[in-house]
Amino acid sequence: MASLDRVKVLVLGDSGVGKSSLVHLLCHNQVLGNPSWTVGCSVDVRVHDYKEGTPAEKTYYIELWDVGGSVGNASSIKSTRAVFYNSVNGIILVHDCTNKKSSQNLYRWSLEALNKDTTPTGVIVTNGDYDREQFADNQIPLLVIGTKLDQIHENKRNEVLTRTAFLAEDFNAEEINLDCTNPRCLAAGSSNAVKLSRFFDKVNVYLILHASDDLKQMYIS
Repeated sequence: MASLDRVKVLVLGDSGVGKSSLVHLLCHNQVLGNPSWTVGCSVDVRVHDYKEGTPAEKTYYIELWDVGGSVGNASSIKSTRAVFYNSVNGIILVHDCTNKKSSQNLYRWSLEALNKDTTPTGVIVTNGDYDREQFADNQIPLLVIGTKLDQIHENKRNEVLTRTAFLAEDFNAEEINLDCTNPRCLAAGSSNAVKLSRFFDKVNVYLILHASDDLKQMYIS
């Protein structure tokens, strides 16, 4: 396949938030029966039709890079993950709706992937200690996904969804909250499916805009 036909999307978030279950659901429309901790990085593939139903429709392979979620600022951990952050076309930030800390850590994950997690003096940006302007010039499409929504009691669901909405606003991203044990949450035509498709369209646009002139011509032709 031509290089333009493959798109790289990072899937980032703390350990235990359900990244592997989410990726399996996205790629196979099935529940992951026995999820385990991801060591290093695991890659799975989803087919996406860009501009589906139009004369310009084109099929892409979306590579979802599920990066192991060990939290820490140790240089060894960060340098190990850095090898996965090259040539990225989109980022899915995953948090656990039942775990507020996992939501706060998304700032660290995004800044790390965008190579903006240090100040000019080399001080690591910690949870909650961020400047919204750091995301202002980001062009890489972002999507925030909250998992384990089914584990939130209905009496507290509005409170949690309000908090996650502010989180997505900070990243200038759409958000999806779902239950990874229920494939129907991403059923064709559903609000979640539409948001997901819209995100992948943005990812493809980013790839096209940042491709070489030769690849752009290949796509146009």
